[in-house]
Amino acid sequence: MLVLTMMTYAIGKLGYSGLNMIFLLLVTVIIKGVIIIREYMELRGVSFLWRAIMYGWLWVVTIAIAIAYMLSL
Repeated sequence: MLVLTMMTYAIGKLGYSGLNMIFLLLVTVIIKGVIIIREYMELRGVSFLWRAIMYGWLWVVTIAIAIAYMLSL
């Protein structure tokens, strides 16, 4: 997760932009979100309902950010 965070920071600090960078950042967010949900929140072995709620929330927020970015172009 530290590598993904540093990569995200470097992209922002270097001023990279564009659709490819946004896609890369959103993929990074999804990977980090999955790691947090599974490992830190320890939801790996719980019922499907709890995992569906958490992963659903992650996808809804990520897709909302992508749509907002696409509409701003």
